[in-house]
Amino acid sequence: MKKQRKCQGCKGLFDAQEMHKFTREHKSGKVYLNPASNILGRSAYVCKNPQCIKTVIKKKSLKGALKINDTAQTESLLLGLIVES
Repeated sequence: MKKQRKCQGCKGLFDAQEMHKFTREHKSGKVYLNPASNILGRSAYVCKNPQCIKTVIKKKSLKGALKINDTAQTESLLLGLIVES
C-alpha cells in the first residue's frame, strides 16, 4: 500500500511519491525541498498542480505546517517549482 499524504493547497490525498515534499531540518531549522526523504525533520506536502502551489504561497500554508516564522525561503522554493512546470 502506498503512503498517502494531504496537499497543503487543495487538501486532497495523493501518493507521497507524486508530491513535492518540504522538510524543516531538525537541527538547523532550514527548509528544504526533500524529494528523496533523506533529511530528518518536520515535513509537509504539496501536489504538483501549479494552482495548488500558488495557493500555498498566497495562504502561507507551509508556515503553520512546518512551524516556521519566516516564509521567504519556502516561497522561493515554491516559486522555483512553478517556473519548472
